[in-house]
Amino acid sequence: MTRLTTLLAGSALALAMATPVHADSTELRIATLAPAGSPWMSVLDKAAAEVKEKTGDRISLKYYEGGQQGDERDFVRKIKLGQLDGAAVTSIGLSMIEESIRVLELPMMFESAEELDYVADKMWPYFQKKFEKKGFRLNDRGEVGWIYFMSKDKVESVANLKGQKVWQWGDDQIVGAMYKKLGVNGIPLGVPEVDSALTSGRVTACYGSPVAAVALQWYTKVKYMTSMPMSYAIGATVVSLEALKKISDEDKKVIESIGKASAKKLRKTIRKANEDAKKTMTKKGVTVVQSPAAMVEEFKTNAATVQTELTGKVYSKEELEMVIKHRDAFRAKKK
Repeated sequence: MTRLTTLLAGSALALAMATPVHADSTELRIATLAPAGSPWMSVLDKAAAEVKEKTGDRISLKYYEGGQQGDERDFVRKIKLGQLDGAAVTSIGLSMIEESIRVLELPMMFESAEELDYVADKMWPYFQKKFEKKGFRLNDRGEVGWIYFMSKDKVESVANLKGQKVWQWGDDQIVGAMYKKLGVNGIPLGVPEVDSALTSGRVTACYGSPVAAVALQWYTKVKYMTSMPMSYAIGATVVSLEALKKISDEDKKVIESIGKASAKKLRKTIRKANEDAKKTMTKKGVTVVQSPAAMVEEFKTNAATVQTELTGKVYSKEELEMVIKHRDAFRAKKK
């Protein structure tokens, strides 16, 4: 459901385009919501240094982190205008290029990160082709993690959630549909606006992964977090195909190789960071509230309805069937 996040994203390295810095070098301008010093930027910055070294300083990556370039909608718009070369985004940003990729992030679809990995790995080449048709290179998958509700008042039921002033990422059609089905009135805001909204009381509840909540400091303004994860959020780095024309084939191979390794490392890093962030949150006074079975079932029932309602609007029937087919195949193997 959410996004940040995120945060977030894939191997920023297989990027491309650029503004010449001097005769033999190219600077790639990349925007992200991930804050400086966050686990995402730690991985991306190290990979950027490796790119610079292994291309003999021909390629450098300039990150605009922490939402300096606005929200993810702004990133995609600026890439299309040539003001940015790429962006490390959550699935919300990805959906502004090719909305059907959100089928991988439907609420209550997966029971484990391993399920998500299996399905996403199977379908990623399919989506890369769809992104290419839109003029973008979709790089390897990044990570945001399990998404939970975080609130100032305890949430132990859907009725409790309805009593909150709940943030909704304004561009998130899936969350909007889920809120409507649950009877929750969402307050649409961009990610950069959430912190001040929590401070002022304009919103009293939000959603995100633990590591995103810590990185963005949202956790300091809430008291509770649900134990129930609602969805598994992903991300990736995208770059315009027009931008790739500025890069030599030799350097593209170097960037792609580093990018693949970076994406794999990023997923591992963020999963550990999410566990560490949970501990940080509880130590700082955030209580994890056990979500009752009735609440979980109500979410599952409504999520199933939303899956059907969004078919043909956000993704095709065939794409939904692909996700379910791969998920069920994974579950069958585990038996």
